[in-house]
Amino acid sequence: MAGAESFGNMFRVPELKRRIIFTLSMLVVYRIGAHIPTPGIDGVALAELFEQSKNTILGFFDMFSGGALSRLTIFALGIMPYITSSIIIQLLTIVSPHLERLKKEGEQGQKKITQYTRYGTIAIGLVQSSGIAIALENMTSPGGASVVMDPGLGFRLMTMLTLTCGTAFLMWLGEQINEFGVGNGISLVIFTGIVSGVPAAILQSMDLMGTGELSLLLVLMLLVLMAAVVGFIVYTEGGQRRIPIQYAKRMVGRKMMEGSSQHLPLKVNTAGVIPPIFASSLIMMPATMASVYPNEWTQTFAAMLTPGNLIYSLIFSGAIFFFCYFYTSVIFNPVDVADNMKKNGGFIPGIRPGPKTSDYIDQILGKLTFYGAIYLCFVCILPDYLIKYAQLPFYFGGTSLLIVVGVSLDTMQQIESHLVMRNYDGFMKKGKIRGRRG
Repeated sequence: MAGAESFGNMFRVPELKRRIIFTLSMLVVYRIGAHIPTPGIDGVALAELFEQSKNTILGFFDMFSGGALSRLTIFALGIMPYITSSIIIQLLTIVSPHLERLKKEGEQGQKKITQYTRYGTIAIGLVQSSGIAIALENMTSPGGASVVMDPGLGFRLMTMLTLTCGTAFLMWLGEQINEFGVGNGISLVIFTGIVSGVPAAILQSMDLMGTGELSLLLVLMLLVLMAAVVGFIVYTEGGQRRIPIQYAKRMVGRKMMEGSSQHLPLKVNTAGVIPPIFASSLIMMPATMASVYPNEWTQTFAAMLTPGNLIYSLIFSGAIFFFCYFYTSVIFNPVDVADNMKKNGGFIPGIRPGPKTSDYIDQILGKLTFYGAIYLCFVCILPDYLIKYAQLPFYFGGTSLLIVVGVSLDTMQQIESHLVMRNYDGFMKKGKIRGRRG
């Protein structure tokens, strides 16, 4: 009853109710668009082709697009071009004085960076859509039917326009959710795409169990594994290292403020689900190159980057480590934290204020980031091998589980904040859901 009352409270706050309804409406629009096909495609031949590639990199792409790629709908590219563009822009802020200056200009500078990200999204979308169009012209189904009904320049231009506009619309949709809805719009789009494939996978597994192709014991083992991974994710995402902070007595105007003790919470996984999403986006680039430049070398390299292969695991792990450290440095600056503490009369017991404090925080943050990167690699890669050798009829690995659980926690935490601000009971009676960065 308490849980039902807590969920019922969400709709007692008018603003929160409007935000939830708006978010759900935008996600429904996304799912409708994910079933609108791109012109000039033989849907039956394309479905047969993807049926043969369900556990390859194509199945991995299809999972993130919510099945839009296997049907080649207007949202076939998904939101990945936007994520790739975001990666490039954030990396350029390190080497470009202009972008670094914009980053420090506050809201106006961020608007300009967002504009550059949008331009980059369109450019990357055009490149990827052209690669898909060229690749489709050279593809045939296992039965020998051509995937493209009328190949040529017209088909390529139409595909580029359709898929790029679809990605631009998804980018706009995510930004609208950020402004008028609840949760992170881009993450919710990916979350919806992954979750939308679960019912079909369950039904397909039940059919295979009925025919004896999939054993009940294997299904139970995978369910237990999935539950264990979800529990491990929830436990680790709530992990924190609390650094004690002491504030001395100080005068504020004519009033003497008493000293107090607080904590600076540092999460084990400060970067959240961003590193696996960014790493997945980078992994997709070689497959795009293989479709644009179809030769033996690119095809072999793209085949190596299939979930469950050693080279894929090494590159994916390296990318996760890089983005863990990079994104943590973007969203958390120990120098700024130390300066703010010093200005407000705060200090860490036993540590001198100023540079010593920032070095101490940076040292702890570096260790936590290392442990967080190992945790992400374990969660994202280990299930891939188990799923590969179990010969499942669908792809649903650790990366997808991490995104689903992480985005769920983020969204629940935002709803919790709205409820707490208006003195309503949240989802949890004993303690609040801990927030996540990224």
